[in-house]
Order: sequence, then structure tokens, then C-alpha cells
Amino acid sequence: MATGGRGAVVAMAARSTLSSASVTLFLLLVLPRVSEAQTFFFPFRQPETCGHNQYFDISALSCVACGSNQRQDARGTSCVCLPGFQMISNNGGSDITCKKCPEHMKGVTEDGWNCISCPGGLTAEGKCHCPTGHILVERNVNGTLLSQATCELCDESENSFTVANALGNRCVRCEPAFINTSKSCACSEPNILTGGLCLSSTGNFPLRMISTARYGELGISFTSEWFAKYLQSSAAACWSTKLKFVAASYDVRGNFLKWQTLEGGILQLCPDTEMRLNAAYSFGTTYQQSCEIPVPKILTDFPTPTFYDVYLEYTDENQHQYIWAVPVLNLNLQHKKMFVNKDSSSGKWLLTRRIFLVDTLSGRENDLGSQPRLIRVATQISLSIHLVPNTKNGNIYPPLITIAYHDIDIKDPSSQSVKVSFSVTYEMDQGEAHVQTDIALGVLGGLAVLSSLLKTAGWKRRIGSPMIDLQTVAKFLVYYAGDLANVFFIITVGTGLYWLIFFKAQKSVSVLLPVPAQEKRFVTYVGCGFALKALQFLHKLISQITIDIFFIDWERPKGKVLKAVEGEGGVRSATVPVSIWRTYFVANEWNEIQTVRKINPLFQVLTVLFLLEVVGFKNLALMDSSSSLSRSPPSYIAPYSRILRYAVSSALWLVIGLIQIVFFAVFYERFIEDKIRQFVDLCCMSNISVFLLSHRCFGYYIHGRSVHGHADTNMEEMNMNLKREAENLCSQRGLVPNTDGQTFQIAISSQMRQHYDRIHETLTRKNGPARLLSSSGSTFEQSVKAYHTMNKFLGSFIDHVHKEMDYFIKDKLLLERILGMEFMEPMEKSIFYNDEGYSFSSVLYYGNEATLLIYDLMFFCVVDLACQNFILAAFLTYLQQEIFRFIRNAVGQKNLASKTLVDQRFLI
Repeated sequence: MATGGRGAVVAMAARSTLSSASVTLFLLLVLPRVSEAQTFFFPFRQPETCGHNQYFDISALSCVACGSNQRQDARGTSCVCLPGFQMISNNGGSDITCKKCPEHMKGVTEDGWNCISCPGGLTAEGKCHCPTGHILVERNVNGTLLSQATCELCDESENSFTVANALGNRCVRCEPAFINTSKSCACSEPNILTGGLCLSSTGNFPLRMISTARYGELGISFTSEWFAKYLQSSAAACWSTKLKFVAASYDVRGNFLKWQTLEGGILQLCPDTEMRLNAAYSFGTTYQQSCEIPVPKILTDFPTPTFYDVYLEYTDENQHQYIWAVPVLNLNLQHKKMFVNKDSSSGKWLLTRRIFLVDTLSGRENDLGSQPRLIRVATQISLSIHLVPNTKNGNIYPPLITIAYHDIDIKDPSSQSVKVSFSVTYEMDQGEAHVQTDIALGVLGGLAVLSSLLKTAGWKRRIGSPMIDLQTVAKFLVYYAGDLANVFFIITVGTGLYWLIFFKAQKSVSVLLPVPAQEKRFVTYVGCGFALKALQFLHKLISQITIDIFFIDWERPKGKVLKAVEGEGGVRSATVPVSIWRTYFVANEWNEIQTVRKINPLFQVLTVLFLLEVVGFKNLALMDSSSSLSRSPPSYIAPYSRILRYAVSSALWLVIGLIQIVFFAVFYERFIEDKIRQFVDLCCMSNISVFLLSHRCFGYYIHGRSVHGHADTNMEEMNMNLKREAENLCSQRGLVPNTDGQTFQIAISSQMRQHYDRIHETLTRKNGPARLLSSSGSTFEQSVKAYHTMNKFLGSFIDHVHKEMDYFIKDKLLLERILGMEFMEPMEKSIFYNDEGYSFSSVLYYGNEATLLIYDLMFFCVVDLACQNFILAAFLTYLQQEIFRFIRNAVGQKNLASKTLVDQRFLI
């Protein structure tokens, strides 16, 4: 009772809030009444306070000295023998006996009980030391102590894949991550060693390492060493999702052999590395393997058939493991003399369970030990996996194995071989995607009809014809082809990017790529889009090379000169002729800018090809879940998806094209060269205007009349004129006084067009059939006269001389600019619309960059979809660009010469 009471009092005193002096006085008064055997207080000691030759006695809670030739152990709670001393007895604590080892056996065994001779040096504890990768062997298999220890090297080769364990006393198999990644026990570059795992740098490896631990309740954040070491490897390991298939194997007599996983190529007859074979079971990776196996190898490797029942291993919500029997669709199965499993209707299938790979036994004739007359081989094995619709976490239906056997008649085994294949496919219901595509096609197709109708209406107004005839219908169809091509382009690019982004970036599987059979609809859309875009491109090309163009020369003769009159033997006064070189020069510059583009086609093709083939963007088109741009040669390379190839190549083409266009507009045209605006400046410096009709009653006008009155002058005067213009000492260049507007869209009246045609008819008559041309030299003089007549007429028209064919200048309405058509018809007067956007470039390549960019893109993609070769697609794309550029220049040059009387030999 006294003990219990004293304990209660001490506990109460410990919980009280008395001062230390009061507690001390209390203890001095109470504790002496307790006998010495009932002492409850001791000096407070920590194990760390014990000396090197002491140990902490856990029963006495005090430090006790070790015996001779002893020291404190690693934990500090007992004694051990000094290095070089063996243990003779051990009763715990300091009750041990140590004996010094002899000179020829200075080492002590790992357990400390024996002395032994070491093959090398000693550790700090006096134990034998072995190099890295070796294990220390001290005893025989039966436990007999060796006179001298040995260091055995662990076999790291493919035969064993073993390394020394952490204690260095056993050879253990390497970490599977090392073997699977590097085929060795070393994690060499470019593989990554993290958290004790060897991970491939080309897989789903999280490049960013998160090591910050954040405790929201306390508001504390710090760097966690555990996260820094292991979180990155844990994330990478979790991202490698694999399908776990197991098989129960049986011999030919039905005896159960063993359970085994399908990894390692159990069902794959084609030999390959373990990494490539196991890639078949990485979830989301479409797998294809095929090869040709010699018959002698089959006979050697499969003397008797082995049967397999395949199961899918999975874990439920309660972490209970289950297996699901995988059904087999045997294409060779007959029911009532019909191959029921080849029927397209799954309701008629007869599914089975057991399969085999090779049967060389049942085809033996007369003697089981003889060579078989026939063998049966599983030449096609396919594992198909279907995703549950609208799943968010990768739920799948039970997989299905489809197998086809082939019977081989053995005639000459040494020359016979068998083609076999193994594949894994992933499918999902594409019905919803097709519906969404059809809706988008219907909506955008309807908008394309409205756009084409507006373009046709604008075209009818520009040709000055209100009648709807066959030509109008044809024009509408051509416009609709171009707009519908854009619709197909938008849908295919959008669809491709959808699959690329959502399939590659998903963490939990919710979408799977369409299989090749499901890609036919997409490929059809791409083909239709390209065909329609090619029709639009050809239409624009023909329209550009058939325009009416004339260069108005404003230069006037400077005085008169005496000129000899041929045949009259005298001279007479004549005006100084105006030089034609300015017109030739402007015409040549126009010819050069006909195929100028806002991008460099060669740079475009080479850059896209570089990014695809060298940088590795083409690897994004592989049918696996990895978004890495590189693949290591030892790893399995999945087949390409045509949808993803289209998405990657079109995205790169558009990005590189847009970057070029922005660079061209923001930098190149501002600081280096702007050929369109330079042409307008050249016209003004040459005192030549350009009158251009792209339609019968619509076209463009570039006002190039010199503010100095003439341009055919010497260098000094030309420099003086430029200086006066720079210092604003002369009038501005615009058509209207005190304005800078030099470019206009023009809508001319029918009367003006008729007058233009009458003059133009004599101008181009020299290009008619040879039998209609006059044999005299007067034809050229007539053409020259017609040229001067046209020049005079257009000049007087610009100067408002013809009141019955006058014009006025106005701005286009915003809606007119948006719709690309004019609301006002030029009935009595022609209309000049101010055009600060240099829209005359619409009759050049420059103003049709969007059409050209999309056409080239679709040409590249169509060739690639057909041949699956980016290099060939790039070469053919650039080749067709050069061919059409040559045609555009050649035909445009000829048209320019015929319409303006400029000798084609001066156009380069």
C-alpha cells in the first residue's frame, strides 16, 4: 500500500503546479520512509552519453563498462569484440568473451564467431572486404567454414542478371526495371535512374520532379526528401499501365503444367527482345508483329503441343484479385459444315476457351517418332480490346482472342517456312464521332452554300450580266467546290487534332484511336477536300492568266527633232519619241511579282520535313500513348495512325506557314523588301499607270502618274525630283489632288467596256490565225496605232475627258468589304473604290496565300496517306509547286505580252 500510495503522491506531485522548491521539500520529507529496495528514482541518462567502451544497460537505465577487448556495438545497448578478435561466448551485455585472431587469419567472419583468411583487405569492423559487384563466401554449401574466404562476382549477363544484395552476401536478380529497359543490370544513358528504378527516357516519363510537401492546415511548405527521391519514379511506374494476362498451361494429355503470364512472348511465335514482346500488353499500344519461321525451327521448338486457357487478371474495388476467362474466336471452327466464326454477325459466333500454337503431333503418320506429314500452326493471333462507351477511367469490355490456324503439308522441311502474325488492337464505338462529324459537315456545308451564292451574285454583278445561264451554274459549282474544300479541311484538321490531343494527353483512358478500318471515312473526307481544293486552285490559276491588263504611259514628247524622210530624200520636223523602256521595265516587274508569295515554299517544305523526320514529331503519330518525340531503338515501335499522321503534318504545316506569314508582314516587308508596294512606287517613278480588268466590268487601277510631269529624264533631274518629293515641295501622288491614294478597285460601265473592247480587238488581232494576217508589214503598224489609241483613250478616261463615260470615287461600305461584292451598279458612270489594301494582288499568288497554303498542305498529306512516306510527300509537293509556278509564269507572260504589246523577249 505504501508503494502504491507513494506512486500516487509522486504522480500527483508531477502534475501539480507547485514551484520546484516545494516539490523538492515534499520529496525530502516523504521518500526517506521508503526502504532502499523500493527506490524509484535514478540518474537520468541517454544512451548517447555512454562512452566508447561502455554500453547502455536497458534494465538499469545506466551506462556499464564493456569487458576487455570489447567496445560498444552499433546500437549502443551491448558490447562486441574489437576488430581482429573472434567471439568465444556471448551471454548478452558485457558478458561476452573475445579472443585475438592469429596472424595468418586476421579476418573475422560476418557472424563474428570465427577467424578467417581474407582474399583482400579488411573493413573497419575487421571483416573481409570484397569489390563492388562481388559477394563474400565464407562457408561451403553444408556450412563448413573455409580456410580462406573468396569473393565471387555476380553474373550480370543475360544468362543470370544478378547483382550483389545490399549486405553483399548473396547474388540476387536485378531490379526488373533495369532488365526491361537496358537488358542489363546497369542503367546506362539515355535511360534514367531515379528512385531505384531504371526508366526509359522515351516512355511516359514525367520530366518535372515535384519535391515540395505542403501542409494546408499549418500553412507550411518545405522540400520533402522522400518526394525528391521517389515521387518521380513512382509517377513513371504508375503511368506504365499494363494489361495483366495469365494463362493456365496443359500438356497434350490434359495435365496441368503451371500458371504463367503472357509476357515474354508466350503466345508470340516470332522471336524478339523481351522489351518488344512485352510491349504488346502496354495498354493503349496498338501492336503488330509478323515474321516467317522455317519449318525445321517449328519442329524443333514444338515437339508436342501445349494448350493454354487465357485469363485477364484484375482487382475489384475492395482490392480482391480475380481472373476473367478470355473468350476465343476460332476462325477455323466449323458447325454444320459452315465456318460460323467468319460470319460478320457476332450473334452466330461459337466462342471457345482453349488454344494452342503449334501441333506437330497429330499429323504424324504410322509412327509417333517419325517426322509429321502435316503440322497445324496458329498463323494469326489477334487480341482485341473494346472500350466501354462514355467511360472516364478506362473501363473495357472482356477482351477477345481471334485465332486462325493453317495446315502445312510437310514435303521439303528445309525449304519450307510459315508466315505468322500477332497483333493487339484497341477499339471504341465511333458512332457518336460520326454523328458529330455529320452535324458539322451539314452546318458548315450549308454555310458554304450561302457563301458560294454570295460569290456568284458578286461575280454576276462584276461581269454585268443579270441573266442566270449555264455559265452561272458552272461558276456557282466552282465557288462551292472551293468553299466545300475548306469545310472538309476544317473538319479533317479538327478531327485529327482532337484524336492527337485527347489520345496522347489523357491520363485516364477515355478515347481510343480509330482502327484502320474506321479510318476509311476520314481518308475519304481528306481525298474529297483535296480534289475540291485542287479544282479551286486551277480555277484561280486560269482566272489569273486570262486577265486584261494595259500599262498607261503618261509620258509626253519633249519638243521636236529633224527626221529624215525615207524615200523623199529630205528631212522634216517630228516629235521626240517617248522611250518604251519604262513600259518594258514595269511590265517585267509585273511579270516577276506574279508568283511572289508570303512564304518561302522551299523553306516551308524543308522545315516541316526537318521537324517530322529529324526532331521526331512523326513519333506523335504512332498508335501508342507516349507523347515523346524520340524512341529508343531497342523499344517497340507501334504502327502509324493515318489520322495522327495527318494531324501532326497539317499542324506543323499551318504553324510554320503562319509563322512565315507573320514574319513576312511584320518584319520582312517593313525592313527588307515589299515587292507589292515597291511595284506601286515603280509605277509612279516610271510615270506609268496599270489598268487591270479581272472581270468584264470589274478590275483594279494603279495610279502611277508622276507628280513631276515626266520620268524620262537624266540622273541629276531624277535625284532632284526625289528630293523635292521627300521634302513635300510638290503635289502628292494620289489620283485625287492632295491625297496619297494610288490603288483602286474599279467597277466600269458597260459602255466603257464596249469601247475598251473595240480598241482592244485591233490591238490583239496580230495573234489571230496566220491565214488571216496581212502579208504586208502594215499589221504591226496597225497594232502600234491601236496601242497608242488605247493609251490615249484610257488616259483621257482617267482625266475625265469622256463625260458619257465618266467615273466617280468613293469608299466601300463595311458590308461590301466583308462580303466581297458591290451593292451599287455602274449604270451611267464607272465607280472607283478607294483601296488601301492593295487588293489588286488578288490576281497574283500574293493575294491567294490561304488557298495556296491549304492546297500545298493537302497535297502533302494526301501523298503521305497514300505512301506513308514524309520524304516522298515533301519532294512531290515541292515539285508540283515549281511546275505550277513555271506554268503560271509562262502562260501569264504570254498573256501579258499579247494584251499590252510588250515583246515577250523582254520579259524574264
